[in-house]
Amino acid sequence: MTDTATNQTPVVLITGASSGIGEATAQRFSSSGARVFNLDRQPPANASGSAQWRECDVTDPAMVRSVVEGIAAEEGGIDTAIANAGISTRHAFLEMKPEDIRRLLEINLFGVINLWQSAGRIMFEAGSGTLLATASTNGSAGYPWYSDYNASKAGVLALCRSVALELAPRVRTACVSPGYVLTPMQRSEYTDDMLAEVNERIPMRRHADPTEIADAFFFLASDNARFITGQQLVVDGGELAGGTASSYRTQ
Repeated sequence: MTDTATNQTPVVLITGASSGIGEATAQRFSSSGARVFNLDRQPPANASGSAQWRECDVTDPAMVRSVVEGIAAEEGGIDTAIANAGISTRHAFLEMKPEDIRRLLEINLFGVINLWQSAGRIMFEAGSGTLLATASTNGSAGYPWYSDYNASKAGVLALCRSVALELAPRVRTACVSPGYVLTPMQRSEYTDDMLAEVNERIPMRRHADPTEIADAFFFLASDNARFITGQQLVVDGGELAGGTASSYRTQ
């Protein structure tokens, strides 16, 4: 992982790190010695977690900028900013409500823009940094019942490519695109039978563990990925390769 300009301990910001993939990612970076900050509306259930919690609503650009600039001032810079906060709701396209779609896009897409703009300004001026985000295999293939979520993740991928061109060579961008991950959000939407059915369509025959997604983020933030920008790292157990992304019953 790249150190700050002052060669101090790397500083990592992660939105939505109070649970799921974000929490696992915070633990992964913290275990390497980084100073990790969890930008989330709610504190983690485990008060003695691996990241310092800072209350932050990713849909509020002014709040995000204030929190990010405050941490940068305290720490002397920012090395990695991971836009992970996101929501999803399983519902039919024809039944989606405009207010629900707007809320999802504000969190899943505009939340990435807000963090990347605030952290990106600091990184660009410093001459180095890495902007990462949680995308999804849903951004690369069609999935019934998640049209708004799919559109938001496709937007994140497009954003990643475009920002990479604007900020290179000073700042890198990349996304981790998980397939199915066994997170609290996933458990809340799927029954045990539904999870088992999905596993049968994944070549690796299981959901990913959040720690496996955290490892992907850690790699992308490291010097081992220093020539990677504007790309997505797909971590899906072979789902897209096996053509299972669209093999859903639509009835």
